[in-house]
Amino acid sequence: MGKPVLFVTNDDGIEAPGIQALISELNIQGFPLFVLAPSTEQSATGMRISVRKKLKVTNRQDIADRLQSNQNVPLKMYSLEGSPCDCVIAALDGGIKILEPDLMPTICISGVNQGPNISVDIMHSGTVSAARESALYGLPSIAVSLATYEHSNFEYSVKGAIKVLQSCLDFLPLVPSDFLRKNGSKFPISSNSDSESIRKNFADGNIFLNLNAPVKWNGKFSTVSLGSRWYRNAIKSHELDDGSMAFEVGAAEIIEEDIPNSDCFSVNLGEYAISPLSSWPVNHPLGVSRDILDAATNSDENGFPLWLN
Repeated sequence: MGKPVLFVTNDDGIEAPGIQALISELNIQGFPLFVLAPSTEQSATGMRISVRKKLKVTNRQDIADRLQSNQNVPLKMYSLEGSPCDCVIAALDGGIKILEPDLMPTICISGVNQGPNISVDIMHSGTVSAARESALYGLPSIAVSLATYEHSNFEYSVKGAIKVLQSCLDFLPLVPSDFLRKNGSKFPISSNSDSESIRKNFADGNIFLNLNAPVKWNGKFSTVSLGSRWYRNAIKSHELDDGSMAFEVGAAEIIEEDIPNSDCFSVNLGEYAISPLSSWPVNHPLGVSRDILDAATNSDENGFPLWLN
């Protein structure tokens, strides 16, 4: 195989147009793919895992046959009756070796999600959580979202994600350097904030990338921190037929603070936002410092992360 194997998952489910648009283009680009995605939509499930449940795996060769235009490149697709994090854990902790042992991945891509995953959204997002779970297992990862519900044209979301992916693959080892975290935290992360150290942290899964494409892309990238987004009037109350009360969660109003150099701000400008995120809590032995994240957010004249150049 000429190019590295990619592991693809999402939270919208294996039938979603976003993941299928991504898979189709990656196959055209010549990337071997192992796909394990939820069998049904799992949006906003965060890092939920299905403990001690038998999660059915289904071969989705029917979808693979429809998406595969480059017949010379492996494309293996499966669905799992579980959450996005279930998919990642099942794949990386033995599932790939069982199902497709020749397709051990170099990196994970989670998405393309329909809807924004900016600011506080990353705390609830199944898309971002799948990427984080992958990183916790030592597999470098990228989460990708189309930050709108106005349309489902994923062309530019995919195009931007592949540009970021190719820059990552320029320095990533074919076999992840700390896959399955067999060294635990015996080798503390570097506290340096130079480009080489940031690349090492990404390669080890201590940081990962969260990408958000705008409703209409102006062709520019921006490497930015998280913005500030607030969900107001988040519940509706309903009286049920039996007289009991029910609450429905779903904000009536979303307020974004106007903070330059943030993901919210950039997406609203029509820019493709790239946000480096810490995989671990800051007080974990492998948690990166704010200084490292700030350095990882420095960009070149094109808005691309300096450390990816």
